[in-house]
Amino acid sequence: MCTRAVGALGHYLERGGVPTTQISLIREHSERIRPPRALWVPFELGRPFGVPHDAAFQTRVLEAALRLLAAASGPVLADFPEDAPDVQADSGPWACPLPLPAPVPQEGDAGKLQQAFAREFAQLLPWYTLARQSRKRTTLGLSGLPPEEIGPFVARFLEDPLPSSPRDDLPLGAIFKLAAEDLKALYIEAVTAQPAGPTELARWFWNETHAGELLRALRTKLAQSDDPMLKLVANIALVPALLPP
Repeated sequence: MCTRAVGALGHYLERGGVPTTQISLIREHSERIRPPRALWVPFELGRPFGVPHDAAFQTRVLEAALRLLAAASGPVLADFPEDAPDVQADSGPWACPLPLPAPVPQEGDAGKLQQAFAREFAQLLPWYTLARQSRKRTTLGLSGLPPEEIGPFVARFLEDPLPSSPRDDLPLGAIFKLAAEDLKALYIEAVTAQPAGPTELARWFWNETHAGELLRALRTKLAQSDDPMLKLVANIALVPALLPP
């Protein structure tokens, strides 16, 4: 959830008598929304606690945020005094754990793109499983689909007619958006056994995988959909407005 939304939620909860504190990655947003209590941290976007696998540093960040609860009222905006450790310094350059061939654009050929994506997805799926076992957690699960079904389900949206929703409680547009988010998460978790920053991961996913190519093709196709939710997802929530170079 973004800093502005969390800040607004903090105001709402405090009116009900619940003290709140938060971590802010964008100081300007916190200055404008003026949340009850916020700790600004000078870290990369997507890493509010600094770096992975550094429990001591992450604990210091959490304790600093919780200490703000000692203030009876706000707004309070404090700065965390430490920079995040440089995890790249000792680990060498980040790389995908298996050599994926550079994607050759399959513009206008949905069948070839689906085949290329299916091969790539099958290669990365075991790495996701290993990463999940190692971390004992995952961010997948929004769609409710098993990991092995996420890729094939998203890829079927290149076909006509479109697939039906596998869940009775969600319309097609909603389940597509959640499955697309699960697909991105599966790829990122599969390759983050080695430390890497969000910018590197985004550049890899959107520029060097068939999954990124698939989602860009689906944005073009579904932006013309008769389904209003699918059209909305394609236009504003599927592909970043600014792709990494």
